[in-house]
Amino acid sequence: MKKLLKYLKNYKKELVFGPFFKLLEAIFELMVPMVMAKMIDKGIAGNDSGYIFKMTGLIVLLGICGLGFALTCQYLAARCAYGFGTELREALFSHINKLSYSGIDRIGTSSLVNRLTNDTMTVQNGVNMFIRLAVRAPFLVIGAATMAVMIDVKLSLVFFVAAPLISFVIFVIMRKTVPMYKRTQKNLDRAAMLTRENLEGTRVIRAFSRQQEEIDEFREAVDEIADSSIAVGKISAILNPVAFMVMNLGIAAIIWFGGVRIDNGRLTQGELTAFTNYMTQILLALVVLANLIVIFTKAFAAAARINEIFDIAPEESGDIEAPVSEDRHFIEFQNVSFTYETAGDCSVRDVTLSVGKGQTLGIIGATGSGKTTLANLIPCYYRATQGEVRVGGVSVNDWELDSLRQVVGYVPQRAVLFSGTVRENMQWRKPGASDEEIISALRTAQAWEFVSKLPNGLDTLVSQGGKNFSGGQKQRLSIARALVGRPDILILDDSTSALDYATDLAFRKALRAEMAGTTVIMISQRTTSLMEADSIIVMDEGETAGIGTHEELVESCPVYREIYISQMNSKEAGANA
Repeated sequence: MKKLLKYLKNYKKELVFGPFFKLLEAIFELMVPMVMAKMIDKGIAGNDSGYIFKMTGLIVLLGICGLGFALTCQYLAARCAYGFGTELREALFSHINKLSYSGIDRIGTSSLVNRLTNDTMTVQNGVNMFIRLAVRAPFLVIGAATMAVMIDVKLSLVFFVAAPLISFVIFVIMRKTVPMYKRTQKNLDRAAMLTRENLEGTRVIRAFSRQQEEIDEFREAVDEIADSSIAVGKISAILNPVAFMVMNLGIAAIIWFGGVRIDNGRLTQGELTAFTNYMTQILLALVVLANLIVIFTKAFAAAARINEIFDIAPEESGDIEAPVSEDRHFIEFQNVSFTYETAGDCSVRDVTLSVGKGQTLGIIGATGSGKTTLANLIPCYYRATQGEVRVGGVSVNDWELDSLRQVVGYVPQRAVLFSGTVRENMQWRKPGASDEEIISALRTAQAWEFVSKLPNGLDTLVSQGGKNFSGGQKQRLSIARALVGRPDILILDDSTSALDYATDLAFRKALRAEMAGTTVIMISQRTTSLMEADSIIVMDEGETAGIGTHEELVESCPVYREIYISQMNSKEAGANA
């Protein structure tokens, strides 16, 4: 929690004056029993109506002042807590966006969302309740005990018996419930993950008629949350009954022994009433303190989960902002290997290759052979665990990351569009790109034909995730977005898989004509898409099975030949071999 206190630096006044006003409210609350004691002993006992009205007015005044102090504290607490929560979320969101792919993979997307929303809210509530109650509850306990001792030392012994009993009950309950709160947070992470998967994969779920299975799995997850919450609730439910039982027994003891002391003339009826009120204040404050401990426990657990994100170092960035060399080694891999943090074996192993400026490199291989991983090393989404990746004669580790990724246009396997207009999506690589640049990119990507027919053209709204476009249309829009601004390097990660052969061929022809100076890294499962590449690397279980042109690989690489023959009938394969 200490690491998060820096987000309170702009709310120092609220942190000071909030508890101060709550302290004033507690002081006024402690004065009320003494005023009542005087009203009973002097006004009621002496049948002095004037004094009674005077004391009644004083009690009302104390109540109004206490209410004013309480409302002021509530305002300051809310201002501080919500301001703190806002700054924390902004900082956390900013930090998450600076994490590398490895850092995000370490925690998981669903858990990141849960920590950014639920956990920050829990910490925010902890700050709010700290300002409102952290000073008031202990002060009431100490103040009421002090006032009781001042009234009658012997009778106050009842306090010092009842208070430890309630404190012991609180300790036992806290000891059992704290670990349960942590487990509940983990269960929330699992429910969030299932929710995300179901919402993103709803079409696949329906295609396989898996709705009931997914409903059952989600029900199991939320049942676990309910079970853990109920278990905590059952234990916590013991607190109030036991506390009030001890409180009532304490009040009964005060009245009993107090009556004896009244008979002996050592205590007045008003003082006994005040004593009973102080007893009630102490025990209620202890119950509030117990609930406060629960809130702080949740807040500390949530803060620890948030700090796990802050503890992950952001992506390291160099300071070189422009390529040094554009010769035949524009992109170069030198004995590159890469292993994911959670994997036991290399995903890419000892790869060496070079691609010249303006050339096209094709990458092909079986599913899971490391094609996408290899491409992700170029824009430094992941850093090679061994060897070196160089772009423009400079190691990608030495590039300034924003500059490197501005050089690279990347089209992922899964086409992703964002809510907004088509024009806004096209301007992601180059903010402020003109309509002429956007239309040129759309033409190259074979997307202008359908975009031009949309009711509002470039101003057509894109729904969340691009659900109002087909798979092929989304892929072409994603390609066009990467082409805007004419990047030096274009990575196409199997991004034409949803295109028919004619559209794929037209796109490749337009790409060669319009983007002649761009170095293209094309990942594809189709040998026909890679035939005209300057060189093709064949990946097999993370290793290089062969590098060469299409004709060379058909002759020399069994893995490539097998892929090629499987996609051609025997006559075509024989004719092209």
